[in-house]
Amino acid sequence: MKNNFIIAGVPRAGKTTVSHLLAEQFGYRHISMDSIISGFEKCFPETGVNTYAGLSSMDTLSLISGKLAPFIRAMLDSGEYDKFTPGMVLDIYQLLPNDYMKHIHGANCEIAYFITSDVTPEERFAIQKRYDTEKDYTFYKSDEELKEGAVYIVEQSVYMKEQCQKYGLPYFETAKDREQMFRRFLRDFNFRT
Repeated sequence: MKNNFIIAGVPRAGKTTVSHLLAEQFGYRHISMDSIISGFEKCFPETGVNTYAGLSSMDTLSLISGKLAPFIRAMLDSGEYDKFTPGMVLDIYQLLPNDYMKHIHGANCEIAYFITSDVTPEERFAIQKRYDTEKDYTFYKSDEELKEGAVYIVEQSVYMKEQCQKYGLPYFETAKDREQMFRRFLRDFNFRT
């Protein structure tokens, strides 16, 4: 098994929860790319990493994914996290499977996607409301904004699922039975270690 792990996928699908479980149960160092993206947006606007650039949801996702994938590869290639066993678990929303394959595949890491593609936007909105916490940026958005975002999250989940199937990457659909998917992921993870 490789030393580092990426947990990717859409908001409120369980990425951070699973990342924390890997950190607690196996000793990984947890890194939240959302925090790093926020830092890029505020301090380095010249990078073009901007969640609110006025592009469509899919175009924004593709833009940020394309910029962050080489950055993540550089982090992995630095060898910094190879000094520890295990290394890091990185949780990230904006990393598409095609960018993972193009820039990161072959590095000292594995990946799994957590998505919510098998729901309607209304069901997705309910998931958002159920799992949002005060620590999440979406917690302070209006219901109208969340309902609009639910349409995009379902669309992005479907796209990620199609790409995962195309590239043979593991994905976990957490919309219907979130806890069971977490247990399945951890069981599969245990078998690999």
